Amino acid sequence: MRKVSLILGLIVSIIGLSFVLQTKITVKGSDTMVILSQRWAELYMKQHSDVSIQVTGGGSGVGISALINGTTDIANSSRPIKKTEIEKLKSRHNTLGVEIPCAKDGITIYLHESNKVSELSLKQLSDIYAGRITNWNQVGGENAEIKLYGRENSSGTYMYFKDEVVKTDYAASCQTLPGTAAVVNAVKKDKLGIGYGGAAFAVGVKHCKVKKNANSQAFLPTKETIASNEYPISRYLYMYLRSRPTGETKKFIDWILGAEGQKLVTEVGYFPVK
Repeated sequence: MRKVSLILGLIVSIIGLSFVLQTKITVKGSDTMVILSQRWAELYMKQHSDVSIQVTGGGSGVGISALINGTTDIANSSRPIKKTEIEKLKSRHNTLGVEIPCAKDGITIYLHESNKVSELSLKQLSDIYAGRITNWNQVGGENAEIKLYGRENSSGTYMYFKDEVVKTDYAASCQTLPGTAAVVNAVKKDKLGIGYGGAAFAVGVKHCKVKKNANSQAFLPTKETIASNEYPISRYLYMYLRSRPTGETKKFIDWILGAEGQKLVTEVGYFPVK
């Protein structure tokens, strides 16, 4: 009996030691990148049982704030870090941070599948989201009010779309939703709706072609049009760290940027950085 107890105690000690020796990496931020980061984490942990990777969303701004506060190792962001955020990093940690582009995304314009509109210019998108165009018949659709859906202001996608496409304040009628999946779901249910977000989320909705101006050719976001810069609303997706990665965190990031990690980028619906 004593021998059995000793063996059980040894097993418990070994199990306990394995948990102690497990390296934990925390990743927080961009909702656009949550699905991709979860896939990276799941596959990497299958191959490295001594590493635990925790992925949560909340938005790019939330992730960068967590990086500044010291509550995450990696901040996912669908927009570049702001100067004010860099200043906070420097003040708190005496570092300017490290920026790592890890994927590319073509911000997709979502329409209801029944919508007759198939393409829009950047100017038309700006006018729609600024509230200057309010009826679908102004852009070749039916005579009906346009219903706007977008992201909350902590979202990197919200900021990028505002800065690069709308270039002014969003219309007060724009309904802000907590996550790209929610935007897609809203447009899926609303035949008068329009939304925007990551390419990987565009399931069950119509993908609207986008053109730079009225006289340009319109494109959908594909691997080819993103690589050639023909699709006019493309961006990098980033990971931010307080300092240069070392140890298991470096191994994880190197794996993400390698062939296996970048293959997952394509499988999820985004585009590789190379």
